[in-house]
Amino acid sequence: MSNIYALILAGGSGQRFWPVSRDRMPKQLLALFDEKTMLEHTIERLEGMVPKSNILVLTNHQQLDGVRAVLKDFPHENILAEPEKRDTAPAIALAVGWVAARDPEAVMMVLPSDHLIQDRAQFQRALRVACDAAGKTDALVTIGIKPTWACPGYGYIERGARLESEMDVPVYEVVRFREKPAVSLAEQYLATGNYTWNAGMFFWSLKTVRESLTKHCPELSAFVDELQTCTDFEDTVKTKFGTLPKISIDFALMENAPRVLNVESCFDWDDVGKWTSVAAYLPKDEQGNQHNCALSQIDAKGNIIFTKTPQHVALLGVEDLIVISTPDAILIAHVSQAEKIKKLVDGLPAELR
Repeated sequence: MSNIYALILAGGSGQRFWPVSRDRMPKQLLALFDEKTMLEHTIERLEGMVPKSNILVLTNHQQLDGVRAVLKDFPHENILAEPEKRDTAPAIALAVGWVAARDPEAVMMVLPSDHLIQDRAQFQRALRVACDAAGKTDALVTIGIKPTWACPGYGYIERGARLESEMDVPVYEVVRFREKPAVSLAEQYLATGNYTWNAGMFFWSLKTVRESLTKHCPELSAFVDELQTCTDFEDTVKTKFGTLPKISIDFALMENAPRVLNVESCFDWDDVGKWTSVAAYLPKDEQGNQHNCALSQIDAKGNIIFTKTPQHVALLGVEDLIVISTPDAILIAHVSQAEKIKKLVDGLPAELR
């Protein structure tokens, strides 16, 4: 599959996993589950399917050094930083131009760098089906995650007719994209059985995506054209990127495309959005305390403890706390407040953000 290219989106903020994460050290640069970062695992999942020379890692200037430090053996020229944040559509257009300069007949995928996926074989199986569909049709293709609960924090994809597909992986026509719903509406979606979560994984041929950009986002299309023919790629990005409209790929393309297909995931998936999500993968004692360090406790239940230094933590008579320790900061919060950590970070001194 030498004509397959991948964009790995590796930007974002470092707020949800404070104090382990920081502005310069977002989730994808953290080793939360083993000795490797989530970004490293993302690239490893593509081994045997997409060569490193065909992978573009896109980050921002604040996190560029961190990405390069993590990806020491990755092609230096394949790691780029956005000059400024312009949302996902300009970022993807940048990658489309990068791929177009190398292979105008390519099939391209866009993948987040901060999801936990452990079954590489099944993941690649779904990716091959998505790439095959993208290469053989004029459709934009997504991967949909089969919902396990009525989550109000994800976008949803409404599916239509099921199509014949390779390798026994279900592929559906997409009826429409749905924004993040209220819980009651999400429950209705689950009851119908024909909705998936939108995981932000996209696939298309260069021909199809460029035609879509020309029709729906002429400014981004002109940017791609210029990147394909320019003599200094990085300088062109530096000069032009900040002039592009701030718009998401969902609004720019996916919701306007005449045909979108949805490949149903056949692999495990977790976007690991907060500390309570990480806790699910930590050892648990008989009192429900989940931890990555030595722990002593009396009458302590349902706590989450994560440390970045060798420490012995002792808990006495506390329940349902999040305790996160780094060399320069400690977070203590109730598990019900995990979603509000971002707000807490906003008020911290700059040197701790």
